[in-house]
Amino acid sequence: MYKKNDYLIIDITDLGNEGEGIGHAEGYAIFVNGAIPGDKLKVKIIKAKKKYAIARIEEIIKPSPDRIENACPYALRCGGCRLQSITYEKELEWKAKKVLNCITRLGGYREDEFDFDRIVGIDSINNYTNGPAHYRNKAQFPVGTDKDNNIITGFYAGRSHNIIPNTDCMMQDEIVKYVNEAVIKFMEDSFVKAYDEESHTGIVRHIVTKVGIACGDVMVCLVVTESKSLDREKLVSFIQNGIKESGLSNRHLSSVCLNINKEKGNVILGRKTLCIYGNSYIEDKIGDIKYHISAVSFYQVNPYQTQKLYNAVKEFADFKGDEVVYDLYCGIGTISLFVAKNVKQVIGVEIVPQAIEDAKENALINSIKNASFHAGEAEVIIPKLYEESGGNLKADVVILDPPRKGCDERLIRTVAKMKPKKAIYVSCDPATLARDLKLFRQLGYELKKARAYDMFGRSTHVETVVLMSRFEGK
Repeated sequence: MYKKNDYLIIDITDLGNEGEGIGHAEGYAIFVNGAIPGDKLKVKIIKAKKKYAIARIEEIIKPSPDRIENACPYALRCGGCRLQSITYEKELEWKAKKVLNCITRLGGYREDEFDFDRIVGIDSINNYTNGPAHYRNKAQFPVGTDKDNNIITGFYAGRSHNIIPNTDCMMQDEIVKYVNEAVIKFMEDSFVKAYDEESHTGIVRHIVTKVGIACGDVMVCLVVTESKSLDREKLVSFIQNGIKESGLSNRHLSSVCLNINKEKGNVILGRKTLCIYGNSYIEDKIGDIKYHISAVSFYQVNPYQTQKLYNAVKEFADFKGDEVVYDLYCGIGTISLFVAKNVKQVIGVEIVPQAIEDAKENALINSIKNASFHAGEAEVIIPKLYEESGGNLKADVVILDPPRKGCDERLIRTVAKMKPKKAIYVSCDPATLARDLKLFRQLGYELKKARAYDMFGRSTHVETVVLMSRFEGK
């Protein structure tokens, strides 16, 4: 049995679910962050369990042919980009394998029972030498202080709330660096304190930046414990100067907001948001549809891949123009409005009231009249509407785009009762997708097609869109 602080020489043969390298010593599994298949490593065990151990790299004895140099110096400390050490081609292969493994192992499907055609990677227009960069349109940076009491922002180290100082994440839009630095300068100049999680003192908790890539709009939202003591005009001026100094002529400040969060928990955004400059939203486009995006509304973080994903929804649905479509977990109506011109009617449901308001406004600004929206939990609203209809609530196509936890079982059972010919599921977690596919199959729906999309390059996450059809005779 191996124990903490033991040194081993191992060969890495696979990647785990969170992107960690996996090796074995006498049948004992060793998980190593930053290791990739093909590496021969000297490692040190930092945590030993009965059946496995977690280790760190002490020496790369022989690098894998697929190993590349980390483009980001913070990659191994930050919990975000865990695949920086592997070529992008191999990253895509691993993500495709991850989706297939979940659908077959957890979902109970054989590979010959459905069509998995490919994984769609991020175009080279956003790439640096070794992979995707600057593709994210939303950044959430915690604010704190270092041991010398200097104000810092960055990302939490893996499995902790220790901030790694870094204003410039290479996955974020390039303007984020200048926004972060401008806010810190404002805080230092105005003697504004960062929030302290232990003492629950201080004001600024997070810097949230959203960018409308197509239009160049920039929204800066400071998450604060209170707003009265902040010099709002000065804050806006510092941010404006930061954006000007960036030299990025395709970016302009269109909104500054203060989100009030007095809670002691880890939830980033509070319930109250004040717009102190410009509009309370930014604008972006997917295809020919314009979207207004507020500070608290969900919007896909990779707009370059989003249009490809939504085109897949249209492709899988194969709309004829006379369909009634339900878009569940619709957010600000992105998919609803994207498909509205191709169907008879679309009904969207979303739990966040502000997102529904945004969806209704987005329908108006695009002159779309065949879309309606309901605020509330899909797993509550859809069963209620079904019961109120006496079992006559019908749909031709149902689109599901749930959060990482997947769909509620009650919702899936109600969707099956509505008997849509097709159900299209957009998932950000292949494990919960596979779980839900298994239940759909029990209720009369079979998986016909799946396609993966790399929305989150260099991270371990992958997006998948699948098509399900009702069994004949059901």
